[in-house]
Amino acid sequence: MPARTSRRADVLALVQAGGAGGRMDVLTRERAKPALPYGGVHRLIDFALSNLVHAGIHDVWVSVEYQVASIDEYLSGGRPWDLDSNRGGFRRMVPQTGSGPATEDQFAYGNGDLLLRMARDLEAFGAPTLVVSSADHVFSADLRPVIADHVASGKAATLLTSEVSREEASANVVVTVDGDGLVTGLEEKPEEPSSTTVATELFVYQLEPLMATLRDLRAELSGEAEGDDSGIGDFAEHLLPRLVERGEVRAVPLEGYWRDLGRPGAYLKGHRDLLAGKVPIEDERPVISKWQDRSAARVRAGARLEDSMLSPGCDVAGEVVRSVLGPGVVVEAGARVVDSVLFEDVVVEAGASVATSVVDEASVVGRGATVGSEAPADDLDDDAVVLVGQECRIGAGTQVPAGGRLEPGTTT
Repeated sequence: MPARTSRRADVLALVQAGGAGGRMDVLTRERAKPALPYGGVHRLIDFALSNLVHAGIHDVWVSVEYQVASIDEYLSGGRPWDLDSNRGGFRRMVPQTGSGPATEDQFAYGNGDLLLRMARDLEAFGAPTLVVSSADHVFSADLRPVIADHVASGKAATLLTSEVSREEASANVVVTVDGDGLVTGLEEKPEEPSSTTVATELFVYQLEPLMATLRDLRAELSGEAEGDDSGIGDFAEHLLPRLVERGEVRAVPLEGYWRDLGRPGAYLKGHRDLLAGKVPIEDERPVISKWQDRSAARVRAGARLEDSMLSPGCDVAGEVVRSVLGPGVVVEAGARVVDSVLFEDVVVEAGASVATSVVDEASVVGRGATVGSEAPADDLDDDAVVLVGQECRIGAGTQVPAGGRLEPGTTT
């Protein structure tokens, strides 16, 4: 075990931003999932970073592995969140080679395994308490009392939970809790969830028992795994179940908004929530982002806007209904956009229609093209959402059916 440095803080935060985001399909071919836009001017990773900073945590590490270039420039060394400090502050963590045992080197095999691979750095930093957050969920929570109560409890781990629909529960980790707030069981993405209480992938750990448990699991599991895989995998596979067996995991309801946006349907539902006023992005804990230098949005004569959000640089002459437009989006006269999210610099030409779709940056929807179809307001499956990758050109008069997928650079 490496020698400890002098302690710079009692709490260290780690944002896990290295996932490939396969469920988001063509939208994550060329970007890390945490770099996906949200609400026009934000990125998913903004929510983890902002909530941690508002909790008074000044040392925040971000682990990156997949499509690092797509998120590096945006993070800007932590400057937008005032984390660019000469001592501590923001730290970008990348996979290492040749620095230790095989199971503590190279790319991680899950978000639990990643903690083992960072063991030397985490222990050397010297903070006894570790806050871990994924970077692909939208949430708003006051973490200060959560951290304080966790430390006072003496338990190894505290996980924050949220109440969701049964459909959403089947796509997450379901948690059962006893009357004292201790976690008694976990169900990973169950077809028939026993409850609607799920783990939010926001955890507080005491570092020493966490590291001891990870090393015990490695000793038990690595012999059955291949290559440099420790066998630990994701949190819910071995790490949390072991801590639950020992009665070491508390569950605390997240008092605020939370939604995992890792699937197309959930991603669009998250924007529906935003338009409905359910997502607090400008309250006492505002979402901090890296802003672009763009002119104000322009709405031309004859345009029709209803229950929508326009980012800087937009130019709208057509109809936009229940949609979110990213920076620089153009909707020409006679075009219609409904229940959709358009990323930066998308152009919807005259007479085109876009519905229940997510269209990636710099794509063009040609004249008279039809992309997607309207879905019920109270139901939205992944298969109902059209995903259009970056820099696609949808030709004039082309029809893209509900649930269609266009790879980046496609021309129809």
